[in-house]
Amino acid sequence: MLPTITQVLELDVLRRAAPEVVAGAAELGRGVRWVHISELTDIAGMLQGGELVLTTGVMLPEDREALARYIDALADVGAAGLVVELGRRYADALPKPLVRAAERRDLPLVALRTEVRFVAVTEAVHALVVDGQLTELRASEAVHQTFNELAVEGAEADDVVREVARMASAPVVLENLSHQVLAFDAAGREPEALLDGWERRSRNVSPPGRTGYDRRAGWLVTAVGARGRDWGRLVLVGEPGPPPRSVTGAATPADAPHRDTVLLERGAATLALNRLLERDRESLERQTHRTLLSGILTHALTVSDVGLRARALGVPLEGRRLVGVMLRLRGGPPSAALEAQARLRDFTEHAALAVRERGLTALTGTLDDGAVGVLVSLGPHDEEQSALDGFAAVLERLVEQAADAPAFVMAAGSSVGALRDARRTLLEAAQVADAALHGESHARGRGYYRLPDVRLRGLLHLLRDDARLQTYVERELGPLLAHDAEHGTDLVRILSVYLASGRNKSAAADAAHLSRPSFYDRLHRVERVLGVDLDQVESCLSLHVALLALEAVRR
Repeated sequence: MLPTITQVLELDVLRRAAPEVVAGAAELGRGVRWVHISELTDIAGMLQGGELVLTTGVMLPEDREALARYIDALADVGAAGLVVELGRRYADALPKPLVRAAERRDLPLVALRTEVRFVAVTEAVHALVVDGQLTELRASEAVHQTFNELAVEGAEADDVVREVARMASAPVVLENLSHQVLAFDAAGREPEALLDGWERRSRNVSPPGRTGYDRRAGWLVTAVGARGRDWGRLVLVGEPGPPPRSVTGAATPADAPHRDTVLLERGAATLALNRLLERDRESLERQTHRTLLSGILTHALTVSDVGLRARALGVPLEGRRLVGVMLRLRGGPPSAALEAQARLRDFTEHAALAVRERGLTALTGTLDDGAVGVLVSLGPHDEEQSALDGFAAVLERLVEQAADAPAFVMAAGSSVGALRDARRTLLEAAQVADAALHGESHARGRGYYRLPDVRLRGLLHLLRDDARLQTYVERELGPLLAHDAEHGTDLVRILSVYLASGRNKSAAADAAHLSRPSFYDRLHRVERVLGVDLDQVESCLSLHVALLALEAVRR
């Protein structure tokens, strides 16, 4: 954060000297690293770059070639500019050859029309330089403290990107190696404008080195990764324009403001560190997919936000047919939490791999402790059943090849034609999967279930939380449940066996491991307790539905 020549000229000590910029006005934004007072013509050999040279001109040569060589030597060494006090050598104006040479080399040349104490100028500028360095040091300390805290807390990628954008006051985008957006913060600007055509724009920006500045795009870019394995880029999106200046004042397109470079590299290091610490957790791609799927289901994101973010991720959703798919693991979760996470993570990656292998476009991510959601985006030439059949077959093969192959249920919702209806197809898929997991459904020769497959058991399972269904169960079976609870009998089981045997009393007695007289006696007790005739088809149908509903409610 070096002071510029413009800031130096605004100091009181120089303003009183009535400065006039006579050449190189376009370069007044150069940083001033130091002030050097000298009357020597061969001063260039004593400079290191970034110095503002003060002189009265008493020793400057007369001929134009020598003046040009003087200017060339200052420009070649990277001097910030030349300030000449009028009055001792030059009365009213600087010689034209000196001005033309400075203009040719884009070297700021300033004439002071009033005498000034050069030592006062030196003190004022040096104070400004030290002030800037102190400000830079404080800013750097704030950056390191902020990102140390984020690293210790294991912050998500969204949090890190948000903090970089806040401190830089500019949009920041985290992308993967395929130039798909993993996280972004628009810093108060329009997200649509920031992400529109992102992949195409990003592929055109490839500055050299791990950190580089692209002058045409105005982007500062740094690689994200560790141990020689980069997995993305962090981009600070600036405005296109002339390249920043280095401390020597020379144009260096690869350079960017030091504070932004430190900020971006520190953010990238935090992202890389957190990813190393989270290797046993889902990948950033899966996290981003999960965020979008959860946003759809919970209304946490608007339809336009989901469409914009998904498109930037390489998964277009607008104007396409969408099919929700739910994958639920069978069996109870493993006893250890870490084992459960690893099991679900591996299963999710299998699902994502199956999507890629089949050439599908989809969001894929975990939704709870035992479910993976997939939102398949079908183009105009994609056939829905073929896509789902192929995905189910590939997933089944991948899971079977795994060392610890988990059993799972796959269900698909009805396709929808608009992104605003995506929640409906995902919820339908979740409900069908839940019903298939707990019922006796049949997938009709497919590797997955759809709504017609779950039939009555599935319907009752979907309605299990409905108070009206629970009231129906109590009305039909309440007296029998109360009787069993009070007398220690098992009349509900007897009724269930009888109805499951198709009302064949002999077959039911065998299934219940009871003698026929004993079984018939218990059936009569069921009729007395409930006040029904089990020879009536409608009564048995009502009781059968109530028993299935009771099973669904208890589960």
